Amino acid sequence: MVLTLHKVSGGYLSEPVIHDISFSAKTGNCTALIGLNGAGKSTTIKEIMGLLTPFSGGITLDELSQEKEPVLFRSRVAYIPEAPILYPELTLKEHIELTAKAYHQDIPAVWERALKYVKAFRLEKELEWFPVHFSKGMQQKVMIICAMMLDVSLFVIDEPFLGLDPLAIDTFLTIVEEKKREQKSVLMSTHVLSSAEKLCDAFVMLHEGRVAAYGTLDEVRAQLNEPEATLDQLYLKVARR
Repeated sequence: MVLTLHKVSGGYLSEPVIHDISFSAKTGNCTALIGLNGAGKSTTIKEIMGLLTPFSGGITLDELSQEKEPVLFRSRVAYIPEAPILYPELTLKEHIELTAKAYHQDIPAVWERALKYVKAFRLEKELEWFPVHFSKGMQQKVMIICAMMLDVSLFVIDEPFLGLDPLAIDTFLTIVEEKKREQKSVLMSTHVLSSAEKLCDAFVMLHEGRVAAYGTLDEVRAQLNEPEATLDQLYLKVARR
């Protein structure tokens, strides 16, 4: 599956935040959304997820239009928000079960993947725990598990590293690499550029709501006329415009 944004403009009320955003997140690739606070990353993600309606332009997941077929479109996308959103009355186990049912997916198959990630994040003993007992990092792990266990085409992830310890970050990166091998698409917004440079195959650099550069690292270097620059250096060049 390929996610494509074509000249998407949108925002809140009548005020646009993003302008003519165009890029693709390809099958088997991890695409990074990069930019300063307020550059339009979260707004772009909200447009993709249908939490906001674009003023203009179109969003498709292969042949599925987000505007014309929103339910089917969303059924093929898993989302990890920047801040964990959990139900206080549900245990970790019940969050897994509810998510699987919401996506109408095979419970045994989902459970097999979920338990694999539960063990990887060392939460086996917390399956019957309620969110009130979870730290911020543990809550983030629950969100990652509930998204990554799903059999979907696209994973949209907003600032996944917040609250995670180094071991959990390494586990998350391993899971993303696994999804790439499974020919899934991953779109990730992050400020952790060192990890993004190693993990991601393409980069969308946003500045003031517009695409400043887009492509592989070498393509972004060429667009910004910085043939030897690191991702950090490219980011700073765009941010200081």
